[in-house]
Parts: sequence; C-alpha cells; structure tokens
Amino acid sequence: MKQKNNINAKYIYDQLDRELISLLRTDGRAPLSKLADILHVSRGTVQNRLDRLLSSGTLHGFTVRVREDYEHDAIRSLMMIEVVGKSTSQVIRKLRGIPELQTLHTTNGSWDLVAEIQTTNLSDFDRVLREVRMIDGVLNSETSILLSSV
Repeated sequence: MKQKNNINAKYIYDQLDRELISLLRTDGRAPLSKLADILHVSRGTVQNRLDRLLSSGTLHGFTVRVREDYEHDAIRSLMMIEVVGKSTSQVIRKLRGIPELQTLHTTNGSWDLVAEIQTTNLSDFDRVLREVRMIDGVLNSETSILLSSV
C-alpha cells in the first residue's frame, strides 16, 4: 500500500524492507548496486523499495553518523527535567532556544522531559545547567555526564 507523503498510511513491511533498512542504518551512503547484491535482488527492486519507504514516511532521508570520539573534547550529558503543572509547552519553547541542547524528548514517569546536552567545556556546561534551571516552569532537574559508550 503506497500513499505519497502520508506518514500515517498503513504500510506492511516484509523481510526485504527490514533487511534494506538494516543495511541503510549501517551505511546510508551504500550504492544501490551494492545493496542489490547483498539483498540478492535487482537494482530496480531496491530503488522501488527505497521510493516506497521514503514516500510512506518510514525513511526520512539519509544522514552521516560521526564516531563518538570525533569530538573527543565534547562534554555530553543527559538532563532529566521536571516541569510545574501544565507549563510543558512554555518550557519546551524556551529550551529550544538553548543551542547546546542537541535533542529534547518528552517522557513518562518522574521526569517530564529528557534533554541531550553537548558543550565544549565545563564552564559552558555549567552555564547551560543554570540556564535550564532558571526557566520559569522548571521545578527540578537531574543531569548525568556521559563518560563512555559500551
């Protein structure tokens, strides 16, 4: 089932789709011919599947992933944020104005938001923590610096 640009369209994935997505997660720049060889299908089949996955909204595009140690001096952290009452939308708007916040997620449980923070030094890291904590509507926060990935 293919409906162009409709993310909510019902699309049934088969094994070939799952394998193609898996290969693209590993190498989003792989040529169609290489993907076709690995999947044992024609180049045209791979192109048709890619077109369908893109038009259904399953794939949003292709990107470059950088090694974690590429920015070896970067300080990366996760900040859990508790928001007062119904001020979540207001807090989110203000958080989006802080460039060091790489991503922001809503969540359930004790914390309302989780922010991924990246700074180049501890002084900037401290400043970002203060900025977040000074936002009206932020009740509490807890931050963990990411030391290494395992």
